[in-house]
Amino acid sequence: MTAKLLFPAAEPVLADIQGREEKYPVKRIFCVGRNYLAHAAEMGVSVDKTKQEPFYFTKHPSALVASGSAIDYPPQTANYHYEMEFVVAIGKAGFEVSEEDANELIYGYACGLDMTRRDLQLKARETGRPWDLGKDFEESAILSAIVPKSESGLITSGVIELEVNGETKQQSDLDMLIWNVQEIIAHLSKFYHLQPGDLIYTGTPEGVGPVVAGDTITGRIAGLGDIALTILK
Repeated sequence: MTAKLLFPAAEPVLADIQGREEKYPVKRIFCVGRNYLAHAAEMGVSVDKTKQEPFYFTKHPSALVASGSAIDYPPQTANYHYEMEFVVAIGKAGFEVSEEDANELIYGYACGLDMTRRDLQLKARETGRPWDLGKDFEESAILSAIVPKSESGLITSGVIELEVNGETKQQSDLDMLIWNVQEIIAHLSKFYHLQPGDLIYTGTPEGVGPVVAGDTITGRIAGLGDIALTILK
């Protein structure tokens, strides 16, 4: 018997796959915090990999926006930041996987923007509260088309960069990640049964900063192409 719904169920969130008509149905969005040393430093914290583990926050799949979109400046913030990120798309289920087996879970890769209400994030951090208002809000996860691993091969290094209105703001290399992709997948899979459709935003390099209405953000990762976003009113 088909259930009668009180109101229409949400449509599935679908991401583009480069060169294919198929879509990637998004299940969950995990984000790694402070995964570049220089970015951690600019946020006023230090990271010691020998004594600390990765940590994560999540964004709801409905926050996802395709590259090339134009979106409104979000409400209740006066300090709206870009964060350019390397994104891993999971294509195979896995739980408690080893670092050696982690690559088997990867479907592909993409460019991402983790848009952040920085003032709300820092207020939450200072009071010991969750970051949700600063991180998990409408149109806060931007994603380029996913490039299948079968076409890109394993990606462990390459330039990651971002410009605002044509001026370079972020520039680093994926080999500067504190915890690499294999380590992240293995660690995250201790806490979650990873599933096809899970996206992992792996962290941002130094150079984060604010954007205002009228700004255009462009970014790229070597081998994955570009990402773009325009901020409206």
